[in-house]
Amino acid sequence: MTPGVTSTATPVDVSSLQRRTLSLLVGTQIVGGLGVASGVSVGALLAASLAGPWAAGLVGSCAVIGAALIAIPATRLMRTGGRRPGLVFAYSTGAAGALLVTLAVVVSSVPLLFLGTLLFGGASAANLQARYSAVDLAAPDRRARHLSIVVWATTIGAVAGPNLAPLTDRLLAPWGMPEYGGPYLFSAVAFGLGAVVLLTVLRPDPLLTARGLAGETATPARGVWREAARTIRDSAGARTGVAAVAVGHVVMVGVMSMTPVHIGAYVHDHGDLLRIVGLVISIHITGMYALSPLVGWLADRFGRRPVILGGAALLVLACALSGTAGEHTWRLSIGMALLGLGWSATMVAGSTLLSESVPLERRAGVQGLSDVVMGVAGASAGALSGLVVDLFGYPVLTLLAAVAVVPLVARVLR
Repeated sequence: MTPGVTSTATPVDVSSLQRRTLSLLVGTQIVGGLGVASGVSVGALLAASLAGPWAAGLVGSCAVIGAALIAIPATRLMRTGGRRPGLVFAYSTGAAGALLVTLAVVVSSVPLLFLGTLLFGGASAANLQARYSAVDLAAPDRRARHLSIVVWATTIGAVAGPNLAPLTDRLLAPWGMPEYGGPYLFSAVAFGLGAVVLLTVLRPDPLLTARGLAGETATPARGVWREAARTIRDSAGARTGVAAVAVGHVVMVGVMSMTPVHIGAYVHDHGDLLRIVGLVISIHITGMYALSPLVGWLADRFGRRPVILGGAALLVLACALSGTAGEHTWRLSIGMALLGLGWSATMVAGSTLLSESVPLERRAGVQGLSDVVMGVAGASAGALSGLVVDLFGYPVLTLLAAVAVVPLVARVLR
């Protein structure tokens, strides 16, 4: 029997525990999202002020790579000890990274900035892994909806976080904090709070409880990645789920990361540029998160694969609109909204399909490997997108992104 789980659990107990777990995850997602968005909103500006424009793009890649790397030890902890230790570790690592970035601001250290940003990615890893915690005890016909609720909670932090960045800078300036240090100090506090809440309140652990109810126990973490790779290889549903999550992320990151550069090519006033970029990105983020509960309901009602196909169609349409928008900002905004909605469909439906296609005792390892693949794919797309735009232009980038969706459609149909 798994520690902390009794054999007297009843369906009523599971239902009550699931509601309590969802409420807790929504709360920590909001706090964690505030911290992530607060730091990310000024990361490129901070890097440019310390080292020049060349460092601005590298900071974003460091955060994405950090999220993928930190997902590895976090998954090992979840594999043997449940969701709680893995999520606490990831948030704690993110808090340490935010403090290092704050120190980098104070001492003007570029190497410390990159190291801190790498560890800062731990908070993003926690936010991503939290969505799987919503599936552990969910009824089969509500898995996608419960996962989507956790994804949706990120909306609040993602929208409010950037608006808190200038406030924290102003509040800490009288205490001698240099510019851009305040948002990262706030991030450290938010991540620390999330870690403490999960450590003290996420009891009993949903993954351990699910294992106990199924009569399963965790196996040693050694060899978890080989086991996860074999499990995905042997399951058509798992392969489709990983493909949906990875392809959706590649298209979203590749196109979204270069959209501000495209806008800057035809908007030359600095004030107007910041205003238009802020509006377009806000619309994009809204598309990513705001409608995720609807996406989850559709996935539960009509199936995971139809929603993945719908998400793929939205991604292609988004690329077509964005690539042909030219200087028409509203056409570009619609494209960015559809890009976010397509990402949401592939993420929610793909993650749910992946989770229910593998044995419970291997689920944490498979989910962790999926997020590593997603992170590496997204970081690669972000790095290559700049080269593509520099050599061929933004429309070619959107065309290549649309072509990248074709293998996913073939995978789902097959």
